[in-house]
Amino acid sequence: MLRRALVAILAMSPAALPAASLAYDIKPKTSESAFTAKLRPDILGISTDSTAESARAMFESAFKGRTDTKADIQQEKFGGTAVNYVAALNFNSPFGPKQTGEVLSSSFSSPASGNRAYFIARTLTFEQNQQPSNTEMVKQVMAKYGAPTIVGDQRLYYIYRAGKTVSVGSKYKEATALDAIDLPLDPRAAIKLNGANGQGSCVAGVKRSQAREKSLRAMLDEAKGANCDGALSVQLTPGITPDRVGNAQFTLVDFKRIVSAAAIDSEALAAEQQERIPTPQGTVPKL
Repeated sequence: MLRRALVAILAMSPAALPAASLAYDIKPKTSESAFTAKLRPDILGISTDSTAESARAMFESAFKGRTDTKADIQQEKFGGTAVNYVAALNFNSPFGPKQTGEVLSSSFSSPASGNRAYFIARTLTFEQNQQPSNTEMVKQVMAKYGAPTIVGDQRLYYIYRAGKTVSVGSKYKEATALDAIDLPLDPRAAIKLNGANGQGSCVAGVKRSQAREKSLRAMLDEAKGANCDGALSVQLTPGITPDRVGNAQFTLVDFKRIVSAAAIDSEALAAEQQERIPTPQGTVPKL
C-alpha cells in the first residue's frame, strides 16, 4: 500500500505540463563526495551516493509492514520548468508501548547534480522494556563504522577528510569508547579538529546541521566553513537506567557534496533561466 501511495504522490500528468517544459533536457554532472567506494558509510543502506529513487526504495523496505507510517515526499520544480524531483524524504513510525519509534529522513540535490543524498538521519526511540544496553550499542556501531575519531557528550563522531577517517590521536576500542561516551569531549583532542586556516570543527558543524533547514542553500555556509569533507554522528541518549539507551540518533552529512552540488545546481539553474528568458540581442542603432 505504501508503494502505491508513493507512486500516486510522484505521478505527473503529461497533459497538464507545457510542451516546452516537458522537452527540457537536464544534463546531469557528478558532484564530488567526501566518501569513496572503499569508505562509504551508510544508514540502513542509504549513503550519500544514493539517488532519491534508490533511497525511496530503501525507505519503503525499512518501513514495510508498519501500517501507521507517515510518509512525506517533498518535491521541487527545477527552475522554471515542469520537471519535478524529490528533494527530501521523511518517514515516521510513532513510538508505542510495543513498538520502537523511528524517523528516517534524507535530503537530495537537484537532477542537475544527480539528485543524490547529502544529508541522512535516523532516530530510534526505544520502549522501556526493549532498551538496548550501552555496551551492545557501542559494539554494534563500531562493528559497522569502525573506530571513531572522537567520543564524548553521548556521541561517537566519525570525521572524514581526504577519503579517510580523521585521527586525533585517541585509538578507541569498544571499552575505551564506552568509558568516554558519557564524559565531555576531550578538549585536547577536540581542538585538533579545528583548522589552522580558521575553519571550524565538524563536531560543531554536525550539531548545527541537525538543527537547521536541510536545503542546500541553508547548509552551504556550514559546509564551506567545516574543517572536513564529511561526518557521521551517533548519539546514544540514556534510557530508564544509565546503562541503557533510550534514544539513538544517527546523522550522516556530506559537506563536500553540499558545496559541489550547490555550485552545479546554481550553474544549471542559471543556464535554464537563460534558455527560458534569453538576454535581448538588440544592436545599437547608428548614431
